[in-house]
Amino acid sequence: MMSHYEVRLFYDDASIVAIGEGLLAATLPRNAWTHEAHLAACCWLLRDRPDVAIERELPAIISAYNIASGGVNDDSQGYHETITQVYIAGVKAHLREERGDMPLYAVVNRLLLSNRGSRDLPLRFYSKEQLFSVAARRTFVAPDRAGLNEI
Repeated sequence: MMSHYEVRLFYDDASIVAIGEGLLAATLPRNAWTHEAHLAACCWLLRDRPDVAIERELPAIISAYNIASGGVNDDSQGYHETITQVYIAGVKAHLREERGDMPLYAVVNRLLLSNRGSRDLPLRFYSKEQLFSVAARRTFVAPDRAGLNEI
């Protein structure tokens, strides 16, 4: 079971846009790249940046950000393809259910407080062994517990 973490909510759209723009420019401070920031940036990209083909481009965006902020992308740390694609699917499903006239921060906060925004979302579909394998980090690996259509 996952440890309990306090969800950090957003109080305006500008803070989410700043995270998204900082991610794209690889200038976001490392300590600002939280679980909540990952999901907020994904939500912003999907909702407000249709020019970004997210499933295809987000891997390179996150990998470049990791390097620029002093991190690495290897077999045990940094970018994780399967986790990223699971959360993209979850954010897309969430956005399909939200009203288009809601402020971005309200949409993001509802996501963060939902099952789709939880830190353990991927473990609902994957065993730990499969999810944390090198193969799942490097490429998208199909779930071994439940189908992603249930996201």
